[in-house]
Amino acid sequence: MIRRTFLNALTGAAAVARAFASIKLKVTNIEVHKIGVEYEDWIAYQLNHYYGPTDRHIYIAHTDNGLIGLGEGDSRESPDIVKKYIGTNPFDWVGDETSLALGTAMYDLMGKAAGVPAYKLFGQRRRAWVPVSSWTVSTHPRRMAQAVQEYSRRGYTWMKFHVSPFENIFDQMDAMQAVAPEGFKIHLDFTMGGSTDHMVDLLDRLSNYRIMGCFEDPLREDDVPGHAELRKRCRLPIVYHHTPLGARQEVLLRAADAYMLGHAPIGTAIHRAGLFDAANIPFMLQNVGGAITRAMVTHMQAAFPTADFHFVSTSERWKTDVVKERLEPVNGFVRVPESPGLGLTLDREALQRAANLRLPAQSRWIIKSQFKNGARMLNLHDPKDSLFMNRPDLRRLIPVSYAAPISTEYWDDDGSPAFRDTLARLEREGMILERN
Repeated sequence: MIRRTFLNALTGAAAVARAFASIKLKVTNIEVHKIGVEYEDWIAYQLNHYYGPTDRHIYIAHTDNGLIGLGEGDSRESPDIVKKYIGTNPFDWVGDETSLALGTAMYDLMGKAAGVPAYKLFGQRRRAWVPVSSWTVSTHPRRMAQAVQEYSRRGYTWMKFHVSPFENIFDQMDAMQAVAPEGFKIHLDFTMGGSTDHMVDLLDRLSNYRIMGCFEDPLREDDVPGHAELRKRCRLPIVYHHTPLGARQEVLLRAADAYMLGHAPIGTAIHRAGLFDAANIPFMLQNVGGAITRAMVTHMQAAFPTADFHFVSTSERWKTDVVKERLEPVNGFVRVPESPGLGLTLDREALQRAANLRLPAQSRWIIKSQFKNGARMLNLHDPKDSLFMNRPDLRRLIPVSYAAPISTEYWDDDGSPAFRDTLARLEREGMILERN
């Protein structure tokens, strides 16, 4: 059955290419713009401390008949990759496996050339409204509660974040549940483990919260049998993201209740959609970006049969964008655009402003943690190594727990001798753990 579904997916992509082969169209030029993006004011403090300012790259593909197609990505594609698209027909890139950003621009062009919304290039529309999740970072419980309030006010019913051992997860859950409206759910990402917690017990305790929704990557990515066993014991869905075997064996072993594809090429997403459909398992896309990315994900999840789990794009954290449409949710769902292509309109003035935007870098800062028994722990964080906030165990300094009785403050460089001396000590020792 799985093999037949794979073949159907491949045959469908080939049929699209054949059906539109008569449309004579050629990509003549591709603009590449590096832009700066500002975080929303209310969430900028924690995001800057985690990551610092963020850059993105916007791709504008032009054709010989005056159409433009929009794409975007985290990093700049090499000139050699961009050249592969110049002089081709956008329909040559059905099921593109080369570049997600440029493939998005090609699908925008294909839809506009054919006069159809992009989802019709993937198949029949399965849903007119697609579930979407908001996203934040793990921080002080008060700020977590604020994130729930802000996102629920904006129409979201899910919020995802990566847990961090620098905060007590139960303190965070208590604060969020106290302000969450009925129906609001939390998606916890454990970033493939890294703690000393007994995961069965931890997830069971977390499952008692009415706002708890699902758990992503609670174990090491290569522990497929462990995921399958944990799924049997957990009351809430287990989401598998970093599948080492391409999700094939994981699906056969029933290792998860839902799957996530992160920044997968379009062709890969098409193939996996067939796999998950054959197994009747929900899945979601997580492609981080602005409104262009959000629109593309919405079109794909509108057509893929079992893509009915909430997707993540993180575009809700940006203050502005380079297109006029924002695709805001209503009760946790985004309406699928029905205009040709992605259904977006380029805002040249906004693009120019973003291209000219220069944001100040975030300096290194000290993670100042306090345990309830009086001990304190200090670590040095560099936004260039943002993974440290979620997986400090990778530095091999000390075992950590998400349930530790801990709270954390962000200590920025205030010019004081105390900060300077502590910074120098951390550079020598790596971490400070001492009695208060």
